[in-house]
Amino acid sequence: MTRRAWALPAAPLALALLAATGCESTPRARPKPTAAPAAPVARMCAGPAAGPAKAPAGAVTVDPAVTGDLAAKTRSSPPRTTFWLRPGKHTLRPDRYAQVVPKEGNRYLGAPGAVLDGRRTNQYAFGGTARDVTIRHLTVQGFAAPHDEGVVNHDSADGWVIEHATIQHNSGAGLMAGARQQVRGSCLRGNGQYGMNAYKATGRLGGLVVEGNEITGNNTGDWERRRPGCGCTGGVKFWAVDGADVRGNWVHDNRGAGLWADTNNNDFRVEGNLIEANDGAALIYETSYNAVIRANTVRRNNWVEGRGAAGRGDTFPFATLYLSESGGEPRVRARTDKIEIYRNVLEDNWSGITLWENADRFCNSPANTSSGDCTLLVKDTGRCAQPAIATAPLYADCRWKTQRVDIHHNRFVLDTSVVGCSVKCGRMALLANYGTYPDWSPYGGQRVADAITHKQHNRWRDNVYRGPWTFIAHDPSRELDFGQWQGGPYRQDAGSVFRAGGGGRDGRGG
Repeated sequence: MTRRAWALPAAPLALALLAATGCESTPRARPKPTAAPAAPVARMCAGPAAGPAKAPAGAVTVDPAVTGDLAAKTRSSPPRTTFWLRPGKHTLRPDRYAQVVPKEGNRYLGAPGAVLDGRRTNQYAFGGTARDVTIRHLTVQGFAAPHDEGVVNHDSADGWVIEHATIQHNSGAGLMAGARQQVRGSCLRGNGQYGMNAYKATGRLGGLVVEGNEITGNNTGDWERRRPGCGCTGGVKFWAVDGADVRGNWVHDNRGAGLWADTNNNDFRVEGNLIEANDGAALIYETSYNAVIRANTVRRNNWVEGRGAAGRGDTFPFATLYLSESGGEPRVRARTDKIEIYRNVLEDNWSGITLWENADRFCNSPANTSSGDCTLLVKDTGRCAQPAIATAPLYADCRWKTQRVDIHHNRFVLDTSVVGCSVKCGRMALLANYGTYPDWSPYGGQRVADAITHKQHNRWRDNVYRGPWTFIAHDPSRELDFGQWQGGPYRQDAGSVFRAGGGGRDGRGG
């Protein structure tokens, strides 16, 4: 799913401006790989917690010298068995479908140095539908999952716990996710597509916890280049997840976005993470609902994608926190009824926060990139057609809306000498395109741009800015300075402080 569709499908740059970009570096320039920061973060890849050196009482011991021993002993043991994998490299039979299929409540514990290696032959490590499986202290590597599929919990079973694991150098996604899954204290590194693909084909995927992990270097397959516009890359991708806590993770140096929630996600808390040096945005929240994004440190993201787009003459305000057709909706049950972004520090990213709404993207529109999905307010996509879509309630309910977004008490810092760009890279944006497609759309013209800018309760306030920030409102052609952004008719950033840098005087609005 593409994360930005702001023009007609036949002319993807139809709304692009011809303004100069001011880039100073080559399109592929990016930050150097991130060194471990001094502050306490989830440095799980450098020093994962060691597993038990001896088999726990009652555990079944698995021998790395016996090919397929883990899968065979899983088949022959009852549910809720604990397996202890000896130190060494464990392998499965040389068949691409020779994965381990756990039984309900099974526990898999790795001794120090225990590795399950797919040898680029097996597609999956752990699959099946058994609930409440635990995997701890185990390295899983070298599996060859297909595109959009995962290696651990391949079938998105519910209630799995993955702790102190290292899941690395696999194709596809390192992990899939089911309801009530917990991923804690683990290293998700160097996987071909995603560190984790939180997707469940049937049933509710809720109660997801992603805590204290290091998520780094994923999308080694560079899938956006191989399939332009696929929207299929990043550190973690979330699809239709209803309730997630994403906290205390170190998300860095991924090719593509760091975290990406795409299509009908709801009730997210993204807090206390360090998100840095990802090629794309730190966080994308797309066609989704109700979230709290707070107390994160976000730095040096989107240098590659932002600079590359600017070098092509694409002047869309690529952001490090990007909300696309996403907002608060009281009718969708969650722990909040808005999207609140506060107490974050954003430092030396390509740009800041973009709130975007594509006027041509709605249920039943050919321009809807969400694979035919409809909003959480309309179950039957076919209802979103003329003449009913032109009147209440479908006029409002057939489109995902960027609304009820409250951005406050954040610190935005930009040093263009660090980023290597002109002032054009440091932008905040609140905008939509001119609606044109399809010809029966009730959202043509400036209707959506007027709504997102003036009528949908989107508000910046009480923030601190340092550096040469500019602001875009209503549509891509309206680039504003801080005074214009604060003044009428936009009235944004009341109570905020702006300092352009270089010894400039603070400005305070109200």
